[in-house]
Amino acid sequence: MDNQKQFNAYSIGMLKAIQSAIKEASEARDVVAVVLTGAGAKAFCTGGNAVEFSTYYGGNSQEFRRFMRLFGDTVSAILACDKPVICRVNGLRSGGGQELGLACDISVAQDLAMFGQGGPKHGAAMLGGATDFLPVMVGAEQALALGSLCEPVSAHKARRIGMISAVVPALKVDGRFVPNPLVITDRLVDEFGEMVLGEPKTGEELAKGKELLAAGEVDLSLLDAKVDAICAKFVPMFPESLSKTLEELRKPKLDAWNRSKESGRAWMALNMATEAKAGFGAFAVGTKETGREIDFIALRKAQAAATPWSEELIADLMPGRRE
Repeated sequence: MDNQKQFNAYSIGMLKAIQSAIKEASEARDVVAVVLTGAGAKAFCTGGNAVEFSTYYGGNSQEFRRFMRLFGDTVSAILACDKPVICRVNGLRSGGGQELGLACDISVAQDLAMFGQGGPKHGAAMLGGATDFLPVMVGAEQALALGSLCEPVSAHKARRIGMISAVVPALKVDGRFVPNPLVITDRLVDEFGEMVLGEPKTGEELAKGKELLAAGEVDLSLLDAKVDAICAKFVPMFPESLSKTLEELRKPKLDAWNRSKESGRAWMALNMATEAKAGFGAFAVGTKETGREIDFIALRKAQAAATPWSEELIADLMPGRRE
């Protein structure tokens, strides 16, 4: 996915191209594995274009329903591929990008990468696969926390909870690789026994980590080497036996996906007229100074007063409106 100016947000053309490439690779006898990744070192994919979602799909449920058919078909193409699909997580993986990654068989991340579920923070539910795949992959409790709290997760935490398979260093300082300086990587638990591996640093440790990050450069050579090594492991295998193994092992994810993908598509289309229109609108017009979320207190007060959704209400919820 190559759209670096927008953190590899996908377009309709990109989704169609992904489907076509996966299907072609699935049928090609000389292909051992498929690698799905993003361009650059900042983002794997952050989902759809927020501005497009806000200006074109906002309030246009019929068109968004068609778009979600295309996105859902892309997820299904990954799950139906006869070859192993490796997600090379070269940077931020969030929103619909997170869902494409979760559909893959194996994910390998550079350790500066972050993972996120936008969901309720931006007026949506992660019905493009995350609500189906996460309970299967990390368990019900972790899935509920990830999906409802919408808090970003580091690569090391994603590895710890079972969301991805491997993490490799990517930051080089003075010619040598160092671990992600913004998160805890040198211990599993704190003095009280609480899991801290992969949790964000705070205070002075965080300040020092930011200085180290600024002094280094990102080098994804170890990520490429790890992905190559995994792909190479599939070479000395019987292709049909491998395909059947993948088919069987994907069943929990595939069963969950097939049970809810159509109802999820319909709900998301209808929701684009209200909460999603406001949420994507706030993300599109917001800035670092104003934030990219609506005024949730104002929304709660409006709903407590039984105020119906309207263009006026949405405009009144935008970032910075009340300042």
